[in-house]
Parts: sequence; structure tokens; C-alpha cells
Amino acid sequence: MNGLVYKSTGSWYVVKANDGRLFNARIKGVLKIDGITSTNPIAVGDEVEMELENELENTATISEILDRRNYVARVSPHNKHHHHIVASNLDQSILFATLKDPKTSQGFIDRFLVACEMYHVPAIIVFNKADIYKKKENEKFELLKSIYEAVGYKVVLASVIQHQGMEEVKELLKDKTTLLSGHSGVGKSTLINNIFPELDLKILEVSGWSGKGMHSTTFAEMFDLPFGGKIIDTPGIRELGLVDLKKEELSGYFPEMRKLVNDCQFNNCKHYNEPGCAVKAAVNAGTISEERYISYLTIMETMEENSWS
Repeated sequence: MNGLVYKSTGSWYVVKANDGRLFNARIKGVLKIDGITSTNPIAVGDEVEMELENELENTATISEILDRRNYVARVSPHNKHHHHIVASNLDQSILFATLKDPKTSQGFIDRFLVACEMYHVPAIIVFNKADIYKKKENEKFELLKSIYEAVGYKVVLASVIQHQGMEEVKELLKDKTTLLSGHSGVGKSTLINNIFPELDLKILEVSGWSGKGMHSTTFAEMFDLPFGGKIIDTPGIRELGLVDLKKEELSGYFPEMRKLVNDCQFNNCKHYNEPGCAVKAAVNAGTISEERYISYLTIMETMEENSWS
């Protein structure tokens, strides 16, 4: 019997079988997963084979994980030498960002985009809380929109609580499996409550003393959208780490730099202070944004630390 993993709580998984039944499932004791070194061998979005344990109690044992199309991973929050699979078999990801209460840094946005590029998952950026933006935030949004759209990313301005931009967001979600991510407090749970009022997900206020959101989601969980498609809600992220990435590979995950790497004088150019660098020339000419280039340099400098901020 095959099914799809909808929720992971560490040792037990909620799996929806192909016939629509929900099962509480656990991993078979002898299950070996070749080539996987993550702290969570099974992730939300995985397609699995199950053996029925108790039909009355709807329990099952997962005997095999089917091949993944893709996945997004982060450094494990518990062990920086391991990685943690956030979700698998994705059509796209949406990063919820805010320019106020809490403020999402451009560095965080760029690191998220690098992770999506690494795992071949198309990314969309939704800037939420437009209802509280003033002139400064609106000018910042227009700048960021021009930067990211020039690179090829879809950017949406929204206010979930005032339903601004919601039809556009729902149209983007329709018939796709979408990873929903972002800092705590940016409005992910509010969006899900907007789509599924019956769920009444817990929403926590932004912490006043730190200006950062507080966690309201404990485990990743997938929901079937009433208009077609699925979304995977993830715990609010304060810090993330890029995994399986070498410094010399980083520019390949900035689309605007990827086009130019073969034009550099040296084929191992890190675009820092090497002569004949096509990327630096493009920054000086204004065809690559200085903000994105600064993000690139910052990620290079902090890659050893495996943290996003």
C-alpha cells in the first residue's frame, strides 16, 4: 500500500494512503535508507510504501521510501554536522517575508533563494503585512521587487488580514505542492487560517523585546488545498544553514552570476578580488545589483558557520 507523508513528529508519521485513508505510521526497524545522512530519514512530502499493522486503529509500518523528485534541506538545528530535510517532492516554494514586525533581512531572503536553486525548486517571494507599511517600507519593497524580478523571481505584495494579494497567492498555489517558509511572525499561519478557517491554527504575536516572531508551528505539516494542490507549512525559521555547498559553487546559485561565470578570466574565480572578473564588472556596470553582490560576499564569509540570519 502506497501513501504520502503529511506530518512528521519525529518517530510517528501521518500518512495518507492512495485510497484517502489516514494512518499513523512508524519506520520499520530494519529499514535501510541508502545515501541519506539526514537527521530525519522520512520527510513531509515523501511517497512511501506501508504495511498495515492494525486496521481498526489505522496504524501502519513504513517499509520503503520511493525516490524523491527533489527536496529542500537545512543544517540540523541540533547538530551542525548533519542535515535535516525540510520537505520533499515540491513543485515550488513560497518565502513569506515582511519589511516590518518582524523585519526579514535581505541576507535571509538570498540564502533561502540559494537553497531553492540548489535543489531545483522554483521560488516565489511574498511580502506580507502591506497594511502596516509606510513610505519607507513601500520604497524598500519597490527596490526589492525590481531586484528580484530582474533575476527572474516572482514577487507579490500582500496583506493576509486585509485579503490584499490573496487571490494572486491562491492562484500561484493552485494545483501545486508548495513549501511555505519564513521567519516566525510573518503570517504563514494567518494565511493557512485564511484558506482553512476550520483549522484555527495557533498564532503567536511578534516578541516585543526582540522584534522576532515566536514559533507557532512545531512540526512540518501538509494540507490539501480546497481549490487543488497542497501546501507544506514549516516551523518558523530563525536561523538556517546551507548544506552540501562549496564556496566555489555558490555563484552558480545566483542566476544573474551563473550567466557570467564562463566570462571570467579564471575558471575558479570567486568574484572577490580576482582580475578579469565578469561578475564584478557587471556589478560596477549596474547590471547585477550591489545588494545581491553584498549578499553573495556575506554568504561566502559565513559559510563556515553554517548559519542564516
